[in-house]
Amino acid sequence: MSQPARWRVLVLDDHARSRADLRAAIEAAGGEVAGETVRCADVLDVIRTAHPDVAVFAVGLEDGDGITVASQVVAEGCPVVLFTSHTGDELVERARAAGVMAFLLKPLRPAELAPALDLAVARFTETQVLRQRLLERKVIERAKGLLMSRSGLTEDQAYRRLRRAAMDNRRPMVDVARDMLALESVLGDLPAP
Repeated sequence: MSQPARWRVLVLDDHARSRADLRAAIEAAGGEVAGETVRCADVLDVIRTAHPDVAVFAVGLEDGDGITVASQVVAEGCPVVLFTSHTGDELVERARAAGVMAFLLKPLRPAELAPALDLAVARFTETQVLRQRLLERKVIERAKGLLMSRSGLTEDQAYRRLRRAAMDNRRPMVDVARDMLALESVLGDLPAP
């Protein structure tokens, strides 16, 4: 039985030689090319059908800019690594703002590919987990605030009440908080008994 691919990679580059070099390096490192495209306009469709683990994008393309499309791909839940010969401060800042996880410099040095892709996937996963935890924390804080205002509780008392409800129902605290906020949105306009 064959081993699963180390990563499934989408390649966006309009130079045939660069795509061939990337394809060879990806396969040599135990990865699989999940899709290739030469146009920015096609990237989101390929992402949505191929479901790659990571994407490698050239920067200057005939129909657009790999950094601009990178932010859209990151929003779809896929980390992006840029493949470029440029390293200017402006490019790096734009890539950072777009959520790019790593750079590979042209010409490709195959030994640099695996560490860059591994790091990009790991850092992206960490970032997603932290983002999710922050969102959950905000939900809990809103529910705590609601308990404090509705029941006259202190912050600590409201937290303990949420925690107790979660433990009693064997559910994550964020789920109890979401349920409480949903119920408040339905009953919020009703007068208190």
